Amino acid sequence: MMPETENDIAPAPTDGEVLSPAGQEEPVVEITGVSKSFGEHPVLKNIALQVRKGENLVVLGKSGSGKSVLIKCMVGLETPDEGEIRVFGKNIVDLSYRELNEVRVRVGFLFQSGALYDSMTVRENLSFPLKMHHKSMPYEERDRRIHEMLDNVGLHDAVDQMPSELSGGQQKRIGLARTLILRPELMLYDEPTTGLDTGTSHEISELILKMQRKYKISSILITHDMACAKMTADRIVMLKQGEIVAEGSYEELEKSKDEWIHSFFI
Repeated sequence: MMPETENDIAPAPTDGEVLSPAGQEEPVVEITGVSKSFGEHPVLKNIALQVRKGENLVVLGKSGSGKSVLIKCMVGLETPDEGEIRVFGKNIVDLSYRELNEVRVRVGFLFQSGALYDSMTVRENLSFPLKMHHKSMPYEERDRRIHEMLDNVGLHDAVDQMPSELSGGQQKRIGLARTLILRPELMLYDEPTTGLDTGTSHEISELILKMQRKYKISSILITHDMACAKMTADRIVMLKQGEIVAEGSYEELEKSKDEWIHSFFI
C-alpha cells in the first residue's frame, strides 16, 4: 500500500497558468495505464504517475525494473503497448513526428555518459543544439548563453577544451550545461551520478537542485544512488518488476516496514 501524503494547498492561479478541474496546476507529465513488453517479456505494467511543475521526482528500482524504458517512452524513443503519456498536456503516443519534435525541444535528457561529441570543443558542444534549434540566434546571444551555462556548472575556463581533457565529473557537468542551454521545462536524468566518486556525485546532486531552483525545471531522475535520491527528491516512486509498488518522500519510504523497500535504505 502506498504511503499517504498531504497535498499542499495550491496558490491562487496567476495569468496564463493551466489548472486542472480540482484547481491545481496541470501536471507537466501525466502517465495513465502504461504497459510495455519486449516480446514475451513485460517491462512496464499499468504505470500511473504524475510530475508537477517544479518537482523533482526520483524513480528507484533495481536493474531491469523498467526505469529507463519509462523515461524513453516519455520522449517517444519507445512506444507503450497500452496507456497514455501526456507531456505538457499532449499525448505523446498520438503526436505526429513534427509535433513530437516540438515537445522534445522542451525536454532535456541527460544520458549516463553525458554523450558529448568527442571531436568538438566544449564551446562547440554547447553551441551545437543552439544552431540546430535556433538557427537565427545572433552569435552574441549564443555566446552569452554558452558562458552563462558554463558559469552555472562552474567550468567557465573549460570553454575551449576537448572532452578528452576533462574528468568524468566535468564531462557530466558539461553534458548538463549543453542540455540546459535550450532552457528545457522538463529534465530527464538517467543515472546522473553513475561511475562518479562520492564527492563528485554529491556535487552533481547539488547542481541538479541548483538548476531546478534557478530555472523552475521539473525533473525525473532515474538513479540507484540513494544519497542522490535523498538530496534531490521531492517525491520518490519505486518500481519492482515493472510495477509501481510504493510512493512517498524519502523519509516516509525509509520508515517502511516492507522488507524489499527497506533494503534500499540500509
